[in-house]
Amino acid sequence: MSSPNAILLHSFRWRRPRQIVSRQTSRRPAYWVSFLSPLFLLTAIFCLTSDAVATGRLGVSPERLSFGNVKVGSNSTKILTLGNATKKSLTVVEATVSGSGFTISGLSLPLTLAGGQTTTFNVTFTPTVPGACTGSVTVSDNTGDSQTVPLSGTGTAPAVSLSPASLSFGNQAVGTPGAAQSVTLTNTGNATLTISSVTISGANAGDFAQTNTCGSSVAAGANCSFSVSFTPGASGSRSAALNISDNVSGSPQSVSLGGTGTAPAVSLSPASLSFGNEPVGTPSAAQNVTLTNTGNATLSISSITISGSNAADFAQTNNCGSSVAAGANCSFSVSFTPGASGNRTAALSITDGAPDSPESLPLSGTGT
Repeated sequence: MSSPNAILLHSFRWRRPRQIVSRQTSRRPAYWVSFLSPLFLLTAIFCLTSDAVATGRLGVSPERLSFGNVKVGSNSTKILTLGNATKKSLTVVEATVSGSGFTISGLSLPLTLAGGQTTTFNVTFTPTVPGACTGSVTVSDNTGDSQTVPLSGTGTAPAVSLSPASLSFGNQAVGTPGAAQSVTLTNTGNATLTISSVTISGANAGDFAQTNTCGSSVAAGANCSFSVSFTPGASGSRSAALNISDNVSGSPQSVSLGGTGTAPAVSLSPASLSFGNEPVGTPSAAQNVTLTNTGNATLSISSITISGSNAADFAQTNNCGSSVAAGANCSFSVSFTPGASGNRTAALSITDGAPDSPESLPLSGTGT
């Protein structure tokens, strides 16, 4: 049994393999011919010998650029390859870049590429702030075709937050250490913080002391603390600053320190007492000595005595009691009863809480 011979012609488009520098593919017209006979089947596929690629086949490789982590203030550069994926010349007329921190260099436009020709240019990422950054590079040719390459990178840097921003120790007795206070340091950035030194500076730096429990580094997102104490060296307002030197922009970071040294201070008026001539064995009229606490803390009086070669010739009456408030005053009453003729001397001594205690007031008189 036999059947007639037949020839079949099938038309389709053949996709050419992707070029290395192009994300686009092109198609060629092609034909599929089948010859059928009772004895065999013959199939042939052929395509046109002429290049039927459409214009505008500018390729960019790689298809995307990721810079990863880059320290803020430094930069990273990568290379993009441009290629003409056709057999005809193409002219690159424009290259633009978007996104914070991204720049391009090494491409002089307009640039004509022969068929199959490639060239390269640089893309640089220079982050100015910590965090993720995105952008793109778009390259256009003279046919109106364009290619876009997404860009990404992350700026890394430590950042310091100090809490509180200042420490106030209030009133503290001169020479007496006060309770320590803490300053918390938090690394709010996305890179490790390196601490090179912690110091105290300022007019009264010697009145403050710090203990560093942070060590030499603090991980991103972590926190630690410094302990600061105040021991005033004198009365009145005292100030200084805690300084932290590190690898953060604007270093060193500072915390202001303040406190008030408190201490009583004694002023005696008059500065001496003279009783003049007085008959031996006869008490004189009493004279008063005014004590004023000119300091900023309560004055405690522990004792009042009369000393000296003729101490027995003088007597005192304490009208001040055991303490005198800051800014207040009181008096002592002193009398003279000479035990013998001639010059008689002694001193009134006040032992108290003032830094220069005891205070001394000269006493004199003449026995007649």
